[in-house]
Amino acid sequence: MSIRRTEPADTASPPPFPEGWYFLASRRAVEKAKLIGKTWMGESIIIWCDDDGRICVAESHCPHLGADLGPEAGGRVCDGRLVCPFHGFEYDAGGQCVATPFAPAPKAARLRVFETTEYVGLIFAWWGIDGRASPWSLPAAPDQAGWSKLDIWTTRFPGHPQETAENAVDLAHFRYVHGYDSVARVEPVVTDGYRLESRFDFATNRTVAGIKLLSLDLAARTHVLGLGCSYVEVQERSIPLDMRVWILATPVDGTLIDLTVAMQVQDVRNPKRRIAGLGFLPVRLRAPILNKFLAPLQHRDVRQDVTVWTRKQFRPRPRLSRADGEIMTYRTYCAQFYPEPRSVDGHHAAGNEFPRQALESQKQ
Repeated sequence: MSIRRTEPADTASPPPFPEGWYFLASRRAVEKAKLIGKTWMGESIIIWCDDDGRICVAESHCPHLGADLGPEAGGRVCDGRLVCPFHGFEYDAGGQCVATPFAPAPKAARLRVFETTEYVGLIFAWWGIDGRASPWSLPAAPDQAGWSKLDIWTTRFPGHPQETAENAVDLAHFRYVHGYDSVARVEPVVTDGYRLESRFDFATNRTVAGIKLLSLDLAARTHVLGLGCSYVEVQERSIPLDMRVWILATPVDGTLIDLTVAMQVQDVRNPKRRIAGLGFLPVRLRAPILNKFLAPLQHRDVRQDVTVWTRKQFRPRPRLSRADGEIMTYRTYCAQFYPEPRSVDGHHAAGNEFPRQALESQKQ
């Protein structure tokens, strides 16, 4: 009689809300809407801007009597202040109540606000375990002179930011999922604190309606800045053409994430190849038009990934092949974004096993 050998379950997922900087909205969207409400990290938050351009990201419930401050509940921004729809308490961009219709503003009435930073016109907020302040900041943004405006596109699906950012080192999937050719690592993956850099070359043919429009020879340099923010500098060497693609994964409620792709193209002044009349266009129009043409092709790649991400199970101890490259280097890098929460007496609380698992997997 044969006995079937069973193995322990190997599908434990990492905690859903790793520490880091996460994209919430573009400045342009905040200024247009005045007040935005959304779910982020399982919490209801609001995003707004005062008359001086200061962005505030805060909890969405009033500390007075708990009214929802979001626009759907009647919250609004008036004269640069956030106004509660229940009793008219007014808050400044620092979260402090500065006025009420009936009495002096109570000093204790203060919103819980989140650290924010702006990066190429994109608003990020910091999420820290147990409310920990940010120990690191996003680096200086790349120069925007001579680049098109960002084309921003967002899709929502069940997923995790660690899984999406893993694409930066998973070169094999570029061949199999996206059909890229000649995918080759240029240099080993480099990690430095919260930064990870991955460089590789690849080639691709871009088609529309079955017609081959472009053959591209590309070099990619991916910068991973925590699990919520990464961007890829892409150089097409035969045109030549420079692009930047931001991949921004933001947890919503512990199951869903919003994945935002923001893309821009640099001015093309002296193209070596003819591209659908590009040379006849004024220089100022070339990058914006190319960006509008290339961005949907990038979105197509993301949709192909989403098909996999929404159905896969996380494997903390994957059975890797030699073709998998630096997957475990990446996993070890990720462990820093899951610091163990502290208990009331200041000691580490039990239950956050993921960093230890990741390190043990690396040793295996």
